Amino acid sequence: MRIGLLHSVIRKDEKMLIEAFRELPGVELVLMDDREMGFQPSRDRFRLDLMVARSVSHSRNLNIVRLFESAGVACVNSSTTIDVCGDKLQMSLALQNAGLPQPDFRVAFSEKAALDVIEEMGYPVVIKPVVGSWGRLIARINDRDGAESILEHKATLGHYQHSIFYLQEYVEKGNRDIRSFVIGGQCVAAIYRESRHWKTNTALGAVAFNCPVTPELAELSVAAAKAVSGDVVAIDLFETPKGLLINEVNDTMEFKNSVSVTGVNIPLAIAEYMTGVVDWECSNV
Repeated sequence: MRIGLLHSVIRKDEKMLIEAFRELPGVELVLMDDREMGFQPSRDRFRLDLMVARSVSHSRNLNIVRLFESAGVACVNSSTTIDVCGDKLQMSLALQNAGLPQPDFRVAFSEKAALDVIEEMGYPVVIKPVVGSWGRLIARINDRDGAESILEHKATLGHYQHSIFYLQEYVEKGNRDIRSFVIGGQCVAAIYRESRHWKTNTALGAVAFNCPVTPELAELSVAAAKAVSGDVVAIDLFETPKGLLINEVNDTMEFKNSVSVTGVNIPLAIAEYMTGVVDWECSNV
């Protein structure tokens, strides 16, 4: 079985995944650096059974997967999943259409409209870039002065995406959230991410601890993966008095901080699942 691993830099996550694939008999792993690739659409034919999409860049991941799918190569995750997960508005709509619980969110397309929405929601609120990761450019807005300053700053940045104002209710989560891992329709593990900061991304210094996978967590995590057609995804959730809320679904999940604390070999679980999905029908193939 010939599997391509699409990557940018080789991070610890990719190193762990490479090691896992190489443990499996009959697997030939081909490393594919997205910085060195060129394509001739409609003429390219790739000798692969499956391609694993792990580019750091969302746009490169999405468009390279589209090219591979157009040539008949099944990809995990699919371009459909990458597209939805990479855009917070699309993701929120997918969760909403599936009837899944999430924080209240609003969208506006001008400074004035965004300010009106924020005043209606009440402070504090969280403003997020529509496309982004690792907690970057996310801000908590505590009052009108802060709202006016942040909205003006975003509008002045110029790029059209900064004029899509995605606003989310602020959820008091007790300095922690949950990240669960879904592989092939099963919730295989979960972690708490704890931090003194209101942002609980491990990329920003949060510490990971094991989180028991309860029936509620497993059911909601699998439903979130299904809502975005995701085969290998991580789901970020908030604990609230009313139950769990889904914050985000991540298509190129990181797991390097989770294996030791959960005792689950997540990269091996990914590799074992992917080597059994050759006949899985990619949505855009």
